[in-house]
Amino acid sequence: MFHQKLAQSTPSPKTENPLLEGFKVLGISAILALGIRTFVAEARYIPSGSMEPTLQINDRLIVDKLSYDFSPPQRGDIVVFNPTPALKQQNFKDAFIKRVVGLPGETVEIRNGRVYVNGAILDETYVATPSKPWNPVLVPPDSYLVLGDNRNNSFDSRYWGFVPRSSIIGRAVFRFYPFDRITSLNRPVYVTSHTNLKEIPQ
Repeated sequence: MFHQKLAQSTPSPKTENPLLEGFKVLGISAILALGIRTFVAEARYIPSGSMEPTLQINDRLIVDKLSYDFSPPQRGDIVVFNPTPALKQQNFKDAFIKRVVGLPGETVEIRNGRVYVNGAILDETYVATPSKPWNPVLVPPDSYLVLGDNRNNSFDSRYWGFVPRSSIIGRAVFRFYPFDRITSLNRPVYVTSHTNLKEIPQ
């Protein structure tokens, strides 16, 4: 009898409007998606051939936006960055994608078709054609020298200077489209003529 009265006195749960419930789910999903895109990762596509043969036009990539909060960009990273001050003066607004070649404090030059970092030849297996000559430059503190893999058809640091770390959005880590070329975009391992680049001051 006691249990019967208790059951009778317990109010029945209210059924929430399905439409309202759907809006709540959509709202939470949108907030989560926005948070992930803002702080963790986002998708990008390749609009030009400046990173060929590594990346092709219309490739879709995942950009890791979190890692550089814990460690700086490394040589060989493919980075997405906002227009630098020099590029903004030329009215560029869209993000760029290039490869990090020179780190803060390093001297970079191109001669005999090869990139030299602090006097050591950089073994770039991802570059299809020899690079045009370029006089030595010193990479400023907290900045990076970036080049396209399609070295002679790329609008990069040789034309507008260095990328401040504050302009870097993140690192391209994975190609998810087209499906027949899905792959991780791993950092290359470099071999140099007479020194280990890991020992070059950064």
